[in-house]
Amino acid sequence: MTISHDHDHDHDHHDHSHPHAAIEDHDTMTEFHLLEKAMRELLIEAGVFNAADIQRQIERQEMRTPALGARIVARAWTDSAFRADLLANPKPAITALGIDVANTPALQVLENRDGVHHVVVCTLCSCYPRMILGIPPAWYKSREYRARVVREPRVVLEEFGVSLPESTEIRVVDSTADLRYLVIPERPADTEHLDEEALAAIVSRDSMIGTGLLSDAV
Repeated sequence: MTISHDHDHDHDHHDHSHPHAAIEDHDTMTEFHLLEKAMRELLIEAGVFNAADIQRQIERQEMRTPALGARIVARAWTDSAFRADLLANPKPAITALGIDVANTPALQVLENRDGVHHVVVCTLCSCYPRMILGIPPAWYKSREYRARVVREPRVVLEEFGVSLPESTEIRVVDSTADLRYLVIPERPADTEHLDEEALAAIVSRDSMIGTGLLSDAV
């Protein structure tokens, strides 16, 4: 497991539309909200940026959705050369798809395959590949998920409906301020007839974090 203590704390909007009742969000993070508000007001007063700049940045962030990640996964499933480039040097490969990841943290792409399953967490806050998956779900930020998925990943995955054979190695990877992760889920069987657009439509957000499977998605 990759562990780093250099995490960011970019806590923005919570996504409450998730089906995983077993993982609850107990994080209010009031102190971070207060600090963010105070810093924002000071920087606006100092003329570093203004309220319109903040609104534009929020709008740009909201344009980022898991559909971007799904495009990347679908291309990796259908284009072996792209897949190799993506695994070796992700950001240039993603940029070639027309997705802007220039001013973002480093990204590592991992493959889930027979016998190996990756699951992503940020143990200290909520570091997440927002540039290709958008805003993280509320449960991803919760203390319960952050602590439990490291201690008992198989149990937590079961609560998400992910049942893996005992022989499958579960690798928990810890996102940091400097490094984010994207998981390429296993391609579902009997999808050879689907084109890239149709494949992208079956890729779920959770499958790109490792907390979901695609076996029932087709």
